[in-house]
Amino acid sequence: MNVLAIGPHPDDIEIGCGGTLIKYARAGHNVFMLVMTDGSYGGDSELRRSEQKEAAKFIGAKELFWGNYRDTELACGREVIQKIDEVITRVNPDVVLFNFWADVHQDHRACAQAAVSATRYIKEVLFFEVPTTQHFEPDIFVDIGDVLSLKLELLEKHASQAHRTKVENLSIMESAQSCALFRGFQGRVKFAEGFKAVRLLREIK
Repeated sequence: MNVLAIGPHPDDIEIGCGGTLIKYARAGHNVFMLVMTDGSYGGDSELRRSEQKEAAKFIGAKELFWGNYRDTELACGREVIQKIDEVITRVNPDVVLFNFWADVHQDHRACAQAAVSATRYIKEVLFFEVPTTQHFEPDIFVDIGDVLSLKLELLEKHASQAHRTKVENLSIMESAQSCALFRGFQGRVKFAEGFKAVRLLREIK
């Protein structure tokens, strides 16, 4: 399968579905990534691009695409939807994953809204969560117990963001592990990533 993950900033994809993407890639599926902004408001843009490239390589992604929008200035509109459409046309994805629409960050809201429109003909579209997500109630779970250590190593590739959780003495890796434990309990395994379907078609043969 071709799997496309879309994130508003560098590191959002890895936080939300990094373990799932690692599992897809190691199972032989083709993973692609689209990062909509340069992350410059949260740090040096060139450094964050470099970190994102290293993270994509670690996952085993076939290609990393950039939206090339400025951090904090992403807006849902025709241009952004077309940008995602262009990548979808190139990738021809079977599965698309992106962040949930209810979020305190304006870039996250805009990314999700545009992606919902751009994926209107895709048969499997799933929301993932990030630390700024609100009101997220997953109903699909992926067991990442066997790749949790790899997900944490993946998040370490974003070294400039490792301690930007806005919580004292809490790293992004600790936050991700706590979330994985909680979602794992909900999914009846030890560690999981949670998703919510925009659309999920199952063919019974």
